[in-house]
Amino acid sequence: MITQQTVFTLADLDSVLPEVIVAVGAMILLVFGVFRGDSSLKTVALGAVLTLVAALLVAFTYDGAAVTFQGAFAMDGFARFAKILILIGAILTLPLALDYFEAEGGGRFEFPILVMLAVAGMMIMVSANDLITLYTGLELQSLSLYVLAAIRRDDARSTEAGLKYFVLGALSSGMLLYGASMVYGFSGTTLFDRIANVLQTVEGPAPVGLIVGLVFLIAGLAFKVSAVPFHMWTPDVYEGSPTAVTAFFAAAPKVAAMALFLRTILAPFGEIGHEWLQVVWIVALASMILGSLAAIGQTNIKRLLAYSSIGHIGFALVGLAAASVDRNAGMDAAALAQNVAIAQGAVRAVLIYMAIYLSMTIGAFCVLLALRAKGELREDIGALAGLSKTRPALAFAMAIFMFSLAGIPPLAGFWGKFYVFMAAIDAGLYVLAVAGVLSSVIGAYYYLRIVKLMYFDEPTVAIESTLSAPSGVILAGTSAFNVLFILAPAPLVAAATVAAQALIR
Repeated sequence: MITQQTVFTLADLDSVLPEVIVAVGAMILLVFGVFRGDSSLKTVALGAVLTLVAALLVAFTYDGAAVTFQGAFAMDGFARFAKILILIGAILTLPLALDYFEAEGGGRFEFPILVMLAVAGMMIMVSANDLITLYTGLELQSLSLYVLAAIRRDDARSTEAGLKYFVLGALSSGMLLYGASMVYGFSGTTLFDRIANVLQTVEGPAPVGLIVGLVFLIAGLAFKVSAVPFHMWTPDVYEGSPTAVTAFFAAAPKVAAMALFLRTILAPFGEIGHEWLQVVWIVALASMILGSLAAIGQTNIKRLLAYSSIGHIGFALVGLAAASVDRNAGMDAAALAQNVAIAQGAVRAVLIYMAIYLSMTIGAFCVLLALRAKGELREDIGALAGLSKTRPALAFAMAIFMFSLAGIPPLAGFWGKFYVFMAAIDAGLYVLAVAGVLSSVIGAYYYLRIVKLMYFDEPTVAIESTLSAPSGVILAGTSAFNVLFILAPAPLVAAATVAAQALIR
């Protein structure tokens, strides 16, 4: 017998419409690809882009806020902001992937479909209001990414990357599941809202078992964002995966994992920020330091960008740490209002940072995918030597992204770090703010080294630019965003503010 509690309403379906569009589109394109074979790659990719654009329009026009599916799924301003970034990241990387497979060969029609399934999982993740929903979305994303990493089955590096990612990903999923079971055992629920209510009613410190479960949850989530000490998979997977796959890995999944981190920690456990602050504090500090130092000796561009991404996740985690300020309902009203404002500012800073990071990363990989010499894609940093003399437009764009990643004003990357460090100062985390600035200074070395190679060294190889028209538009757009952000930051800041207010109330 079906009870009223198990009946799905129109509100439920309306809130999950972007996910439905992507999932149904993926199934239709899968059937089409099965009958047409790998020769249908371009058609399937075009269908994937159109489907993702349709989902983007639906997410962009959704202006409501609802908690549906018996409280397990939240479609609010925060989820909407994250989904828009995820969809933009996927849409921008698909044309780059087409260029890559057209030049390298070995393209398979499953690639765009796996990207769509991963995106569907990411969108479920950022709307998760329940530990089971969280895990469902996370595994849908992860299983798709494992296959993407090993999609070139005849390439030993690709299969090795996929195997490493799968083994370590399974370990992290086990840690996350163990943490979720501990939280459930001590709170009696998997719903985020009810966990928060349980913690509000607890007299004295939170149960030790629940804190242990929270630590395991953080460990599992730290793996997904490739934060230290759970970063070990990142350089190998970035280097071994096909470059088009690496470009996707570095963009949308990072945004989704960081948004999931924010919602999972702040929504149910915001009341006990003092309990998890020290863990996030250490992870953020270690990620910034390792990301800044380990990239210095790299000679492969993809490994360098892998360690760079670890450092940037450290900067984003500084914002999460800043959101740990006490928001206990028993506080003085004025102090509570002030702390809520600090937490909202910290979440806003992280969202702005991830949006800017998305543009910088996609732009850098767009240049990387254009570096060909004698028909082969070059991944060594030495291939960039003298690029300004042979391909001045590519060199100029790459210089913009390197300066922005280094946080050089007035480019967008500087403002991303500015918002995060100011949030840390507002929360009284001065050590993290100072460490972040010092890490940025150290990290600037390897970014500026690339600029030096391009503009002051002599060419060692003849680079043949292979950018298609769509890729050229993406390169121009991301470059313009990073340069012109200072002139019109208000739309992004306003959208991030609304998203932060939806998460922290």
